[in-house]
Amino acid sequence: MILAHLASAASSHAFAALALFQEPATTSFSLADMWAHMSWIPKGIVILLFIMSIWSLAVMIDRALYFSAARTQSREFAPKVAGALKNGNLDEAIKVADRTKKSHLAEVVTSGLQEFRSFGSGGAITDEQIESSKRALERSEAIVHSKLKRGLGGLATIGSTAPFIGLLGTVIGILNAFQQIATQKTSGIGAVAGGISEALVTTAFGLVVAIPAVMTFNYFTNKVEAFDVEMDNSSSELVDYFIKQSHR
Repeated sequence: MILAHLASAASSHAFAALALFQEPATTSFSLADMWAHMSWIPKGIVILLFIMSIWSLAVMIDRALYFSAARTQSREFAPKVAGALKNGNLDEAIKVADRTKKSHLAEVVTSGLQEFRSFGSGGAITDEQIESSKRALERSEAIVHSKLKRGLGGLATIGSTAPFIGLLGTVIGILNAFQQIATQKTSGIGAVAGGISEALVTTAFGLVVAIPAVMTFNYFTNKVEAFDVEMDNSSSELVDYFIKQSHR
């Protein structure tokens, strides 16, 4: 009898130990399983972060293509328009600018040339003509600056808010994990490991969305500042050209 009791006790302890070691293996950390066990609020946050990532990627691609075209066409435009102005041919300079519509320099210089030509080619160049051309250049610079910054505000917003949105999902997921502990009346790290891992996914996703957005925002902002300097220099050179023409 004693041996039978000892054997049954040993077998029950063995099964309990086996179940204890096998229990963590039932917890899966694959993305599909964690998505399946998420509540609807963390799922909504993940979907929102996914939409934000697609939006930021679209802005990155659009700005990269736009800035590349502006840089390439401006390098072609600058020497051609300088040669036309040196020969005093305003019409040719405007035609060159029309052929490079994606150039930020061409758009600014064209507005100044067209305003200058609107006063007529005959007679002396007046101060009012130069001032009017200068104001046209300033207006065009403001418009082109706005075009260059298009979408960058969205990148800044995504970069600053995505980590906090992910953190919100983490907090809600951890609360759900502790609610499961209270409901199931179980304790130990194994009881909350799955819930916490699912919750931390939203924070990781938020950082993955935010980091590229912040980096590209800073990069594109520096590009815009460089373009602004180029437009200011071109406008000043064109005004100087008008002043020199008026003194001839």
